[in-house]
Amino acid sequence: MSDTSSLIESADTVDAEDAPVARKRPKPGERRVQILQALAAMLEQPGAERITTAALAARLSVSEAALYRHFASKAQMFEGLIDFIEQSIFTLVTQITGRDVPPPDQVAEVGLRQAGRIIALLLQFGERNPGMVRVMVGDALVFEHERLQQRMNQFFDRIESTLRQCLRTGASGSDTPTVHAQVQASVLTSFALGRLQRFARSGFRRNPTEHLDASLALMLH
Repeated sequence: MSDTSSLIESADTVDAEDAPVARKRPKPGERRVQILQALAAMLEQPGAERITTAALAARLSVSEAALYRHFASKAQMFEGLIDFIEQSIFTLVTQITGRDVPPPDQVAEVGLRQAGRIIALLLQFGERNPGMVRVMVGDALVFEHERLQQRMNQFFDRIESTLRQCLRTGASGSDTPTVHAQVQASVLTSFALGRLQRFARSGFRRNPTEHLDASLALMLH
């Protein structure tokens, strides 16, 4: 399907309690992951901004009660998707930024390269996971608890903060970003969010990585 396939190895189709025939008992946590995978898949469909637990249960051929044995609420299911987004992105961001500290005369060059790779990572993740994009840009969270949107706002704030640190300049390699770095980080974050929003609102037809190299070249100089 997409990167969401890494959420699960081989989940059963239904809860054991709802199955018409005996099935092998899933591993611990496997059913929770299956529910999240189904929710992400449903978010890829047109007009899926609001998904009911009844529709999700029907997709999985289980009762709504079966869903609530694994999640206390639908909001908790969306929190599970946000957890996956955060872990997937920031694990890789750490790999990008966690390399050896460059020599002082290469700080600016390396920082620009790291910032570009972070934006590319973010947009490539969205392109591979359309359902997750609806969560990232907030479309799927409009009718949910406001704390979910706050978490996604904090996600992009963290991206921007990381970009500022990548783009810090100066011969001393100071940890304090310059005004130019702050502006660049803001522009890059807005660009990424805008590309993801366009992807979702075009019905996933306008890829977020379209002309990416040329776009980054304009913003990173």
